[in-house]
Amino acid sequence: MISNTVNSIRQRTKVVPKIALVLGSGLGRFAERIEDPDVLDYRDIPRFAHSTAPGHKGRLVFGTLSGKPVVCMQGRFHYYEGHPLSDIAYPIRVMKALGADVVILTNAAGGVNPRFSAGDVMMIEDHINFMGINPLIGPNDESVGPRFPDMTYAYDPALRELAFAAACKCRIPLRRGVYLGCTGPSFETPAEIRAFRLLGADAVGMSTVPEVIAANHCGMQVLAFSLITNLAAGVLDRPLSGEEVNTIGERKSGEMERLITAVIEAL
Repeated sequence: MISNTVNSIRQRTKVVPKIALVLGSGLGRFAERIEDPDVLDYRDIPRFAHSTAPGHKGRLVFGTLSGKPVVCMQGRFHYYEGHPLSDIAYPIRVMKALGADVVILTNAAGGVNPRFSAGDVMMIEDHINFMGINPLIGPNDESVGPRFPDMTYAYDPALRELAFAAACKCRIPLRRGVYLGCTGPSFETPAEIRAFRLLGADAVGMSTVPEVIAANHCGMQVLAFSLITNLAAGVLDRPLSGEEVNTIGERKSGEMERLITAVIEAL
């Protein structure tokens, strides 16, 4: 299936990407920075699912950024949309097969760490899979990756150092911490957030973890950022909303865009 998808894509673009990007809620406009773009709708790509999350355009964009060939998912798939994790992992495997060795993921997340503020950017150093499921469950294809992939360095240490240096150069304050992935679509309760804090989580969200597992499985280097779009339930005495997430994401996305651009320039 991967070969069929790759062959179909190669008939529509000559770009051989070296870097893959996955854009989260409120961050999709970064794809507009890509030069000489070839744009493919997910619905026109064999075996790709359809993105239904608000603000996710559902397009694969090929082109160059800072002189580097890239492929960008302008919108991702989520488990809460009803997609099996195999569908969420599939684009990662396709982008690897197209030539990308590095994947940079972004997401909108709730701040669990009480020192965080809405609008902060957090570089993910590790994660906790609280989804209760793993994208590698089922028969393993050894041509894609090993049966039991190591996750000790799930977020590449060298890329994290490069990103921290890029943030300093851009004068962007960069938080660092642990991301906890839940299924959603309901936001977490205050009691859950207190429990997550005890587990060592700094931010919580509804994506990213399955894609990171799939990327490690197929041998990609991973770098990931969370834009803290709200403080998690119970941190402030008010309800949460999806509109708030997208609003903060759009307002603060410029910082994230500058940081990712600087990272790509340094790769």
